[in-house]
Amino acid sequence: MNKLNYLFLLLALVAEIVGTVGGFGSSVFFVPIGNFFFDFHFVLGLTALFHLFSNVSKIMLFKKGLDKKLLMNIGIPSVIFVVVGGFLTKVMDSFFLEIALALFLVCLSLLFLIKKDLVIDPNKKNAITGGVLSGFSAGLLGTGGAIRGLTMAAFNLEKSVFIATSAFIDFFIDFTRTFVYFNNGYIHKEHLIYLPFLLVIGFLGTYLGKRILNYIQQDKFKRISLVLILLIGLVTLVNVYYKIA
Repeated sequence: MNKLNYLFLLLALVAEIVGTVGGFGSSVFFVPIGNFFFDFHFVLGLTALFHLFSNVSKIMLFKKGLDKKLLMNIGIPSVIFVVVGGFLTKVMDSFFLEIALALFLVCLSLLFLIKKDLVIDPNKKNAITGGVLSGFSAGLLGTGGAIRGLTMAAFNLEKSVFIATSAFIDFFIDFTRTFVYFNNGYIHKEHLIYLPFLLVIGFLGTYLGKRILNYIQQDKFKRISLVLILLIGLVTLVNVYYKIA
């Protein structure tokens, strides 16, 4: 653990770029990737620290697009339930929860991709529900951005608004769960060797992702996000398969 895993760092950069393009953050790829290299609890601690850097960079680059009302409706329940999920990681078997999350992401993203005209009402109730589920998942499994992405995709937000609002919500989630994971004993000195590299990756990946976004038309943005979420679910299922193989 004292030596850097350079393949992991390269894949972390890819996760950051893709997460920026998708608008739901890098943890949806970063966590499944990390689980191939490290134990689950180590990945939780590493993800929380990495995402703090990642979301600061997104806030700096996309802050003008912030939707304050959606930030409150999704962000507050997310922060509350990330604490609940974080504490439950000590008593619940994450193996079955990873399977459930993967199936949920695959089925729901396929539903939106196949039923293109399906609309979820962009109301306060749906925003709060999405916040609760994404926050709880972030605390319990290390990633809740895809669930939040599905919720926010239903609101048909403009690209910069989607990314900025998601980044602000994610920042408060990560700030909160860092303390929970530290209390659980998931954050320790072995993480420190990766922090300088993840700081650079967070800013570089966000910058490259933003440049790529300049070439993506708005009408294609939602579909790209849903396809990426589908891939996330499939990657998670593959990861679970390798654990039991």
